[in-house]
Amino acid sequence: MTTNAGTVDRTPLRLSAALMLAGQVLYILVTFLHTGGDANNHPAIFAAYAASEIWTAVHVGQFACVAIMLAGLFALFFAIDLRTEKARLAGRLGVASTAVALALYGGVLAVDGVALKQAVNAWASAPDAEKVARFASAEAMRWLEWGMRSYENFTLGLALISFAAAILKSTLVPRPVAYLMGLSAMVYLLQGWLAGSEGFSPTHSFAIVLAEVLNLIWMTWLAVVAWRTQESAVGTLQIGKRK
Repeated sequence: MTTNAGTVDRTPLRLSAALMLAGQVLYILVTFLHTGGDANNHPAIFAAYAASEIWTAVHVGQFACVAIMLAGLFALFFAIDLRTEKARLAGRLGVASTAVALALYGGVLAVDGVALKQAVNAWASAPDAEKVARFASAEAMRWLEWGMRSYENFTLGLALISFAAAILKSTLVPRPVAYLMGLSAMVYLLQGWLAGSEGFSPTHSFAIVLAEVLNLIWMTWLAVVAWRTQESAVGTLQIGKRK
């Protein structure tokens, strides 16, 4: 967006970057409260889940954080200058993929934060004669979570690739930011494959951390670009007025 004075209004870009960075940082902090352990060792981890008293609150918090982050990604469509039809098409695909990713993530947390919790609680408190059946029900919830997480990761990866392609055609954001977004997208696609093929393995956990580190780098870079360019434009405008 260009103002009457000829300077570029970076307010939408600042909003987008702030939402994404805040959502990602808050998500990492909230996830520290998540019950830990070997997620693929179902007897041990289900017992830990059943004992958690903050399980529901943690998952509501995670959903809120991801919603904030994806709202920032959605806002990026309105913050960058999409001057070509290909860039606009990539941006629209990014918006659609972001909306689908949020819906799928809500489904993931509905299964994980509600259905799985009820299933492991029922298993933990069941009499011995019912434990095998209750454990099978809990595993079915876990496997459903694997599938939904897999496709949520695929969709988020597609959203990031689309926005990275759009940014490459933009003059407002440095190209290295787009390259880092694309790299982050590749890691999300890897997460999707790993979640669907081997569940929440150590390799999958490493991919999660790697994606979060890459996100923090490009989101911080984007925020710095938005704030510094805005301040530079304002300073130039003020100097021009004093002459």
